Amino acid sequence: MFTLRFIEMKNKVKNVRKEKGLTQKELAEILNVSRQTIISIEAKRYVPSTILSLKIAYYFGKSVEELFELEEIELI
Repeated sequence: MFTLRFIEMKNKVKNVRKEKGLTQKELAEILNVSRQTIISIEAKRYVPSTILSLKIAYYFGKSVEELFELEEIELI
């Protein structure tokens, strides 16, 4: 039997942003990206570049692995 799987990138950006008391706009300004970029990352519609992932992790004092995680999803 054939099983269809794909990989999804999960992230905790929204949680750590809220813990720090930042708005999406404030975080976007800190990282020099648009608010739409932050919205898309938090909604899992956009996977940030390696550089942006590192900037986010550095700002929050976390490792990239603490904020971003690959999850394998089985569809069939």
